[in-house]
Amino acid sequence: MPNLKDIRNRITSVGSTMQITSAMKLVSAAKLKRATDSIIQLRPYADKLRELLQNVSSTLEAEVGGALTEQREVNKVLLVVINSNRGLCGGYNSSIIKKVNALLATELVGKEVEILAIGKKAYETFKKSQTIYKNESTIWDNLNFADVAEIAEDLVAKFEAGEFDQIRIVYNQFQNAAVQIVQNEQFLPVVIEKSEESTNQAELDYIFNPTKEEILTDLIPQTLKTQLFKAVLDANASEHGARMTAMHKATDNASELQKALKIQYNKARQAAITNEILEIVGGAEALNA
Repeated sequence: MPNLKDIRNRITSVGSTMQITSAMKLVSAAKLKRATDSIIQLRPYADKLRELLQNVSSTLEAEVGGALTEQREVNKVLLVVINSNRGLCGGYNSSIIKKVNALLATELVGKEVEILAIGKKAYETFKKSQTIYKNESTIWDNLNFADVAEIAEDLVAKFEAGEFDQIRIVYNQFQNAAVQIVQNEQFLPVVIEKSEESTNQAELDYIFNPTKEEILTDLIPQTLKTQLFKAVLDANASEHGARMTAMHKATDNASELQKALKIQYNKARQAAITNEILEIVGGAEALNA
């Protein structure tokens, strides 16, 4: 059985760890509130922009969007992998890594794949096994739309130049602090879904000036920028939610461990006191004998 000093040291160590995890939980909770507000405000705009794109394009008989909607034979694929620069966030990073590895082992077998890493964890994981197109981990230092839009513009340019046949985004979609859903989303080429319902809605709801083709020329790049920014904001909120949940569990576990150690300490102290009393009584009896 450990001596009393060792148990006291463990109790102190666990208490210090519990203070750290509790503080990290509070910090993540504050960051989560801001991140949640950002993604909740952006989602309706992004959804409406996507709906507008589908409605306008559905009324055109010819293919629209030029190279951005061109469906090619997929040989070269770029995976935009969005995760964190830091750990201590439960399974947030590992779920993304597992999803990418699953894609590489199934759908993307035999294809030339490159990785654009938005997050140090993705970069450090794949730099030895895959070709890294770019490392954009610094985007988390000061997250803003302008920096994300630059990345989107670069991806559009590379796709138009034919350097990639398909671009996908792998990220965690935020549901709540405890639930994040891994998404494998096609970024390029843009998929235009034409239906009779959307065609009728487009004819009823919109008067086009300038022409539909000119509107789509500007609308598609803007939609792509917003799509990437939404994915980044989703990932940001998911990270803080996962970290808050992980630190909450760690704090609870530390509290339970501390209670168990205190019980162990009290039992050990009680046993030590009992042994000392027995020694004293035994010594007194020996003197009297």
